[in-house]
Amino acid sequence: MSAKRYTEQFKIEAVKQITDQGHAIGDVAKRLGVTTKSLHDWKARYGSQSDQWQKNKASDDEIRALKAEVKRLTMERDILKEAAAFFAVESKKNTRS
Repeated sequence: MSAKRYTEQFKIEAVKQITDQGHAIGDVAKRLGVTTKSLHDWKARYGSQSDQWQKNKASDDEIRALKAEVKRLTMERDILKEAAAFFAVESKKNTRS
């Protein structure tokens, strides 16, 4: 039996009900239909530092996107280098004739 997956935003909002609004973990668990164990785990992960965690996640996402961009640009540069070398050779061939 597979476990139900929850979005990160759902988890953060659930933790905010506990930390910011002062609701009991058991009450929030019943209301949302999750286990208290899950809420304890989420609180440990997203608890008082959830804003910091979101900033870190945003930074990680940006880094991932920038690495993909660097990879794409490097590949484009390599293709252009090969094309330049090819056309340089072709140009020399045409000037000898």
